Amino acid sequence: MRRAGRMVAEVLMLLRDRIIPGVTSLELDRLAEKQCRKWNVKPAFKGYGGFPFTICASPNEQIVHGFPNTNPLDEGDILSIDFGLISDGFYGDHAITFPVGRVDSDTQRLLDVTHQSLQKGIDAAQPDSFLSDISHAVQSCVETAGFSVVREFVGHGIGRQLHEDPQIPNYGSPGTGPRLRPGMTLAIEPMVNVGKAGVTILDDGWTAVTVDGKLSAHFEHTIAITENGPEVLSRIDS
Repeated sequence: MRRAGRMVAEVLMLLRDRIIPGVTSLELDRLAEKQCRKWNVKPAFKGYGGFPFTICASPNEQIVHGFPNTNPLDEGDILSIDFGLISDGFYGDHAITFPVGRVDSDTQRLLDVTHQSLQKGIDAAQPDSFLSDISHAVQSCVETAGFSVVREFVGHGIGRQLHEDPQIPNYGSPGTGPRLRPGMTLAIEPMVNVGKAGVTILDDGWTAVTVDGKLSAHFEHTIAITENGPEVLSRIDS
């Protein structure tokens, strides 16, 4: 799991360096797939439920599951990239919303709060705490800042399968659900909207967009619950 997590982090850092005005998300998709081939690992998303690409690339008002395409990104856009791979039978899963060039202060605040909410959720993932403590920590951070938590999509267990039990909503009351135990591996992934929390699915059957056309951000880490607290697996120094 550490190896898979480190690899997904390395790919997202590779893509980060290519995200400039004028690049297309399809170019980024091909770069991610090329790196998987180089390592002889399998992209986790390509073919999963019929999804046709290596990365999910969701710009601006797209929340998750966006299709990479040939539309050049513009200065001031944001791009959420979700990426997973399989290494030695284990999955890594990681998402970051990147600014394209310079973004305005309101957009940067969305990115900052969404990332902060992920960290709050990770901090709450302590052994013997409850699963919903993660959910409550994310929701409290997001809503205190005046943003909305997407409710149609959730985090999840992860290991030998991409999506395992338990599901991890990004909202809820603390102190409920299963106890967190050392050895559990989870993907925590807040999705945060500037406007309303609602979601619409486009005609491709995959791409989720905000109902009001306002911006959305998405951050995700794969973590492990250890005796000493949560360990982030999807980072380069893990």
